[in-house]
Amino acid sequence: MSKAISQVPFAVNEPVRAYEPGSPEVKSLISTYKKMWSEKWEIPMFINGQAVTTDEKVAISSPQDHKHDLGFYYKGTMQHVDDAINTALAAKEKWNKLGWEHRAAIFLKAAELIAGPYRDRLNAATMIGQSKNVHQAEIDAACEFIDFLRYNVEFMTEIYSEQPVSDAGIWNRSEYRPLEGFCFAVTPFNFTAIAGNLPTCMAMMGNVVVWKPSNSQVLSAQVIMEVLIEAGLPAGVINLIFTDGKETAEKVLAHPDFAGLHFTGSTSVFQGMWKMIGDNIHNYKTYPRIVGETGGKDFVMVHHTANPAAVATALVRGAFEYQGQKCSAASRAYIPKSLWAEVKEIMGAQLKTVKMGSPEDPSNFVNAVIHEASFKKCKGYIERAAQASDATVIFGGKCDDSKGWFVEPTVIETTNPQYESVCEEIFGPILTVYVYEDAKWAETLKLVDQTSIYSLTGSIFAQDRYAIEEAYNALENAAGNFYINDKPTGAVVGQQPFGGARASGTNDKAGSKMNLLRWTSVRSIKETFVSPKDYKYPYLG
Repeated sequence: MSKAISQVPFAVNEPVRAYEPGSPEVKSLISTYKKMWSEKWEIPMFINGQAVTTDEKVAISSPQDHKHDLGFYYKGTMQHVDDAINTALAAKEKWNKLGWEHRAAIFLKAAELIAGPYRDRLNAATMIGQSKNVHQAEIDAACEFIDFLRYNVEFMTEIYSEQPVSDAGIWNRSEYRPLEGFCFAVTPFNFTAIAGNLPTCMAMMGNVVVWKPSNSQVLSAQVIMEVLIEAGLPAGVINLIFTDGKETAEKVLAHPDFAGLHFTGSTSVFQGMWKMIGDNIHNYKTYPRIVGETGGKDFVMVHHTANPAAVATALVRGAFEYQGQKCSAASRAYIPKSLWAEVKEIMGAQLKTVKMGSPEDPSNFVNAVIHEASFKKCKGYIERAAQASDATVIFGGKCDDSKGWFVEPTVIETTNPQYESVCEEIFGPILTVYVYEDAKWAETLKLVDQTSIYSLTGSIFAQDRYAIEEAYNALENAAGNFYINDKPTGAVVGQQPFGGARASGTNDKAGSKMNLLRWTSVRSIKETFVSPKDYKYPYLG
């Protein structure tokens, strides 16, 4: 047990490497990429700290070259889910008793490993498996994940230090216990940092975790486990499984010791899991914590006083970085008629310079969408827009699946504010623009707020401060992360805690102390130094 009140290293955001052409850092990363590309991966599950293989092998390929054989991962059965749960529960007591400083040290070491010797490997795995270019991999797999680990340690100590006041003769304390049982982390393909943060933030607070990642993120998941094991994470604290999603959810969420769900993914899956939890509510030892970040239909709302070049740049970056596969990606824009011609011209000129291809070439701004289903979905929206009477494909629109799942950055202009690509989440490089009459600014603000079931991110562009305030108030519930004169993507840990409401999730703000509080159960302790010896109060005389 510690004999001191320790101060953890002050958290700062990891500097983003520039990867300028010809720089040593880009040469090192691309060299690692090529080496890992040529390998045949055999990716096991990790249960009780051990690599677990099975008789069922699932082939893996890269989005940018679906014909290239990368190897396979071992798919587990429901017995492996049971093993992961039992292992986690067996590890719980010892992990819970470990001093918080030792838990902090493990995750701080993991951050340093990613910042140093594992940086290229984790970035390259993300580039290969999830088709991110050098910049998108760097800001995600390296910097954001490092930030989560460092800031969460700092947030943890802030939580532990928050204590109640004490009156004369008594000492009041708060104890922040882990949840009673095990936690379940379900993570998406699109951010390696999210895949790493969801299980580790729960473990950091003393919980034990069963982690089910996306099948499209297994390469970087493997590297995350390598890092955590080298950092000293004890066996059984985080157990990584590759099993059927629906069957796994049914088994995990029916277990009496299930204590918490940390989820990022689709709205429909999250709602289905919430229903399972409700159906099983009488089986649990404790009410489970449910935290989810799901879909988005993120907007850019433009006032006639906005700077056209700033708007066009925000749309190109916000809509097409990582092929629009960010929960926060700009997918609908409302532009006043007086600005549209200039915004359109600038955006068109910028898109002409955008290169698309494999992340192996660092000059490619756009890469492949994640898999065939995503490719077909995007292609369907583009083809329908090309045939629609109330929509026009004005930029892009080409789709090529001959080698990889490539969809050109596409802009659709519509005269119908309820057109399908304005309202529905696509999760691809498709932006829909609705041009409104300048005089209908207030009316269009209501349209922005009411069009989508989601409320994740959104941005407004204006130079008129009265217009900014009007939009700020009118769109109060339309976005959990709200940007003024900036694109609606790029939230930074510790600076813009991330999450939304409505159908976008529980808004528990990853990258903040608020999220970590969800994985604690508080015990209030009152100690009286001199206990009363007579039941009579003064009023009894």
